[in-house]
Amino acid sequence: MRHLLLAVAVLAAGGLAGCSSGTPGVGGANAAMATTGGSAKGDFGPPMGEPIRAILTSPPQVPPPTNRSYPAKVIVELEVIEKEMEISEGVRYTFWTFGGTVPGSFIRVRQGDTVEFHLKNAPDSKMPHNIDLHGVTGPGGGAASSFTAPGHESQFTFKALNQGIYVYHCATAPVGMHIANGMYGLILVEPPEGLPPVDHEYYVMQGDFYTTGKYREKGHQPFDMEKAIDEHPTYVLFNGHEGALTGDKALVAGPNQTVRLFVGNGGPNLISSFHVIGEIFDRVQPEGGTHPQENVQTTLIPAGGAAIVEFHTEVPGSYVMVDHSIFRAFNKGALAILKVDGPENKAIYSGKEVDSVYLGDRSEPNLKAVRTAAKAHAAGKLTKDEQVAAGKQLFTGTCSVCHQDNGEGLKGVFPPLAKSDYIAADPKRVVRAILHGLSGKVTVNGTEYNSVMPPMNQLTDDEVANISTYVLNSWGNPGGQVSAQEAAAVRAENPNATQAEH
Repeated sequence: MRHLLLAVAVLAAGGLAGCSSGTPGVGGANAAMATTGGSAKGDFGPPMGEPIRAILTSPPQVPPPTNRSYPAKVIVELEVIEKEMEISEGVRYTFWTFGGTVPGSFIRVRQGDTVEFHLKNAPDSKMPHNIDLHGVTGPGGGAASSFTAPGHESQFTFKALNQGIYVYHCATAPVGMHIANGMYGLILVEPPEGLPPVDHEYYVMQGDFYTTGKYREKGHQPFDMEKAIDEHPTYVLFNGHEGALTGDKALVAGPNQTVRLFVGNGGPNLISSFHVIGEIFDRVQPEGGTHPQENVQTTLIPAGGAAIVEFHTEVPGSYVMVDHSIFRAFNKGALAILKVDGPENKAIYSGKEVDSVYLGDRSEPNLKAVRTAAKAHAAGKLTKDEQVAAGKQLFTGTCSVCHQDNGEGLKGVFPPLAKSDYIAADPKRVVRAILHGLSGKVTVNGTEYNSVMPPMNQLTDDEVANISTYVLNSWGNPGGQVSAQEAAAVRAENPNATQAEH
């Protein structure tokens, strides 16, 4: 009994201490809610003014700010469309979409708004669908109230009580399949005062896709339930298509501008390690919450979650956005580009200042062949054997990481140089690839490759000639000899080729 009374006394003292100190408890929770909003603070009374039809945008665009100081009735009309689209070049997939895009249309409202939601299911749809909005307070987030058969329309109403960025998705069984087919998007509930103005706002959403065929296997690819259950995606993509935010579709900004990204993760399975190569996030609202983090390199976004990411651009260039679970970026498609055009700022970032061969402790024996070839070239007595010996050492320090010491490359990633029919068809391709780089589709020894080799034009004409001669005379290739003069002539074909930077 004495022990029991002592335990009760300790618990009582702890409870009193918690209340009096303001640490988490009922009082602490209320204090936190008062500073962050919370659903109990999100009801600003009945809607005022005339009803407003929400402006919905397709990714990567974001609707304009609400710019209102009062709660309104906002009417949202969203149509479910099942449609076949490209998931990668030459690869077709049947997506199920909100608004005809993956991700679905971006919805923007204000905290305290009363939202009248209309979900329409196109008459030619094959499946019923519904919508679960994570920004809705109520059973199923609206799913039970929005189950809609093909050719029908459903309506329900909710009050947007919590500010933040929220995922919405279809929740019709089998839920995972509906999400995996692209049925997700974002809804932003602005705080009453709105978000601070920025120069650019963009909408980016990651998803993982499961096809019966392999990555980039051509033709129409059906959904693979077994892969989805095993969580082995064929593709991990931003905005539903490989390359959706690259090339002429890249996001754009200028130097000295602030960019705000609304980044979601539809899943259905994977967590995203979102990172922009060459930028630090000045401000992140993780998981769409209220309290920001600052100076963040990479932010985790769970499946069914979202974040608001902001950063300031200082210098021009192409900034690569990736899921830093990095094989997903370079081997499954989770890669996008933000292109910043404008004047350089060398005080912030110089660009490459030096690029020279470095072989570490092996430099003396390895560079002996290179020095011998250089002296022979200067004397006009350079032999093919001397070029091959020098080229071998230069190849080891410059090219072997991708193409391997044996010249066999990595199948499906980096093409082989050994017994290469691509080289045999035109030996000068070796010199051009070194000096000008190579991108786009090529077929080598019966296998298609679609990777990027950056120009290696920091190499001197002598070095290019020696590497090329080594490649031509190794691993069953046709032989031949390339001179420094020939390398110089190829270099002159494209004097503006620049090395890729990471």
